[in-house]
This record gives sequence, C-alpha cells and structure tokens, in this order.
Amino acid sequence: MKRVYVNEEWCLGCHLCEYNCAFANSGEDYMPKALKDKTIYPRIQVEEGDGVNFAVSCRHCEDPICVKSCITGALSKEDGVIKVDTDKCVGCYTCIMVCPYGCVMPAPDGHVIQKCELCTQNACGEPACVKGCPNHAIVYEDRG
Repeated sequence: MKRVYVNEEWCLGCHLCEYNCAFANSGEDYMPKALKDKTIYPRIQVEEGDGVNFAVSCRHCEDPICVKSCITGALSKEDGVIKVDTDKCVGCYTCIMVCPYGCVMPAPDGHVIQKCELCTQNACGEPACVKGCPNHAIVYEDRG
C-alpha cells in the first residue's frame, strides 16, 4: 500500500506541506481565500529540530490502536487508509491519547478529531503535502 514517507535529510522546514494540506482540506478553490489571515489546521505537522526537520502525519498502521480504541466506531480502516466518520465522533480524544505518533489531533471546532486520510476526500490524486513539497522530501510510495 502507498503511504507518505519523509526523507528528513531533504526537509527544509518550510512548512509548505502544512499549507497545502490545510488548503486541500479547506473546501475552497482558491488558496488565498482559504488561508489568508486565517489560522491553519493541517493534518501534517513539521517538527523542527537541531539540524533535522521532518513532517509527521498518520502512518496508517497495519494494526491501528486508534481504531481499536475508538468507543463510537468513528475510526475505520478502508483499503489501508484510516478514516474518520465525523458524524460518529463524540470528541472523547481517546484516539489522540493512544496514537504513538501524535498524528490524530482535535479538529478546529474542538468537537471532533482530524487526521490525514491521504487526501482521499479531496480528489487530489496524491496527498497535497507531497504535491506541494518543493524539495521532494515528502513522497507517496509503496515500500512494501
């Protein structure tokens, strides 16, 4: 299955992946309208370290503890992608607490969660973070 991988040695820490993610999930057609003068809520987060930067997003685990811990069944795994049914989510945040990678986060409204779904809802063809990475530090591939 294809997944998002990060080549840390190529990451510039520019945060463009975050902006592209936020735009892809905004529902808007024009990036300035979607993001200008607004707080963004990307589903990928760039962590900056001492000489090393890397983007963190859902790993779409083989045996996802977030799905197992969801008390309402709002998280499910379909074709290898862990998805959120926001109509079922009650915002208990159990999935946030159990994710070992810190990839599940509160949604902007604070009542549900959000996480990377590989842009399956956005008809991008591939994740927007991958398309928008100027240095090709983020790739979408099957490493089987």
